[in-house]
Amino acid sequence: MVVKLVVLDYGSGNLRSAERALARVGAEVTVTADHDAAMNADGLVVPGVGAFAACMAGLTAVHGDRLIARRLAGGRPVLGICVGMQILFEEGVEHGVRTQGCGEWPGTVERLDAPVLPHMGWNTLNAPEESVLFAGLSADTRFYFVHSYGVRKWELAAGPGFTDPLVTWSEHGVPFVAAVENGPLMATQFHPEKSGDAGAALLENWVRAIT
Repeated sequence: MVVKLVVLDYGSGNLRSAERALARVGAEVTVTADHDAAMNADGLVVPGVGAFAACMAGLTAVHGDRLIARRLAGGRPVLGICVGMQILFEEGVEHGVRTQGCGEWPGTVERLDAPVLPHMGWNTLNAPEESVLFAGLSADTRFYFVHSYGVRKWELAAGPGFTDPLVTWSEHGVPFVAAVENGPLMATQFHPEKSGDAGAALLENWVRAIT
């Protein structure tokens, strides 16, 4: 069965590279802001580059925040990439300005405390053994990052009757959340579409998981 994916077009840029990377792992990919197409797709990919506030403005302009919430309420897979991961959190703080995010996870996206920013280039991760996204990838596998902001503290408290999300960490000056796997909602701070064979393996893992 061919998996049908939508890459959500909300003016964030970096759409075509995501489209090509997903097509290379065998998915049928459409880039669109059409609500029905995005709701009915097997998986929705939310990319993002640039500022948190600008991405949220673009997302809400096409009602993408509601779309994400509706898909998740129905247990339908969503994958956020880079700022597309950041906007899933409660808020972002840039230059002293707080912007409300989608609120799917509690937590704040803030500037990394590092001697050199942006964090740009290849870095290793510390992924949980049970990870679906990183299945089959060795601990020394590197992924490509471009960002100055991130989530430095995971704030979702464990509760009875809930499966704890799998949180993957990386470090640049300080530890930060590099990926989250939370039922139908998954996200990466790095760019799998720019991470060569490792990124392709991760995307293939995600596509396989939603079939």
